[in-house]
Amino acid sequence: MAQDVLCEVKNCKYWAHGNKCAADAIYVVSHTGKEASDQKETDCQTFEPKL
Repeated sequence: MAQDVLCEVKNCKYWAHGNKCAADAIYVVSHTGKEASDQKETDCQTFEPKL
């Protein structure tokens, strides 16, 4: 489990100093349905397909 969640969107209400995300939960979506084949199909910059 990630210790730090980073965010570069400074106008988000959950953005905190040091580009940290202060939200209680994170919601990541796929633009192509329930599965994605690469990072460009998600809103997650750290996405990697499960092998």
